[in-house]
Amino acid sequence: MGKFVVKTAKNGQFHFALKAGNGETILSSEMYNSKASLKNGIKSVKENASKDERYEKKTSTNGKHYFVLKAGNHQVIGNSEMYESASGRDNGISSVKKNAPEAGIEEA
Repeated sequence: MGKFVVKTAKNGQFHFALKAGNGETILSSEMYNSKASLKNGIKSVKENASKDERYEKKTSTNGKHYFVLKAGNHQVIGNSEMYESASGRDNGISSVKKNAPEAGIEEA
C-alpha cells in the first residue's frame, strides 16, 4: 500500500513524496509554506488521482518521459520521476491511480 511521506526542507517549507508499496517514489510535490497547505495538496492528489484528464504526459528535452498531475483549477499538484520510456511513464500513472486514494501519511 502506498503512503505520502512528508518532509521539512532546510528553509522550513514542507513537501511530500507519494511512495508505492515497494517504497519507490511515484509522485513529488511542490514546496508548501505551511502544513495546512501541504495537507490540502495531499487531499487534492487523493481526489484527482483517479481522473485521467488530470494527467499531462510530457517528454523532457533529453528525451525522458514524465507526467504532472493537475488539480481541477489546472494547478500542478505533483510531478513524476523521469522514465526511460513512455510505457514506464504510463505505468507510473497507473501506480499513482492505484496508490494515492488510500495512501496514509507518514512524517519523515
